[in-house]
Amino acid sequence: MPTKKKSSKSIKPAKKKSARKPNAAFMKPVQPDDVLGAVVGTKPLPRTELTKKLWVYIKKNGLQDKKIRTQINADEALKVVFGGKKSVSMFEMTKLVSKHVKA
Repeated sequence: MPTKKKSSKSIKPAKKKSARKPNAAFMKPVQPDDVLGAVVGTKPLPRTELTKKLWVYIKKNGLQDKKIRTQINADEALKVVFGGKKSVSMFEMTKLVSKHVKA
């Protein structure tokens, strides 16, 4: 009876994944203007933190549309940030907010 040959390939240990490094562009502090500062504060902060604070404000004030969850209904403070629009999509929101920050 023939014997089975063992594979001559050696098993390599899996490479350790290095910790993911944040993109430097996102971590660079940006300065909100006075209009956006009324919502998120006037201190310079990274764009990621600015977005988090904006979402905290939206959730705290219940501004996310109940039926169409991607829509944000603006209150008086956000209406100025959104260029007078009463409602914007969350994707359009980031574009409108970027007009109110200085790098």
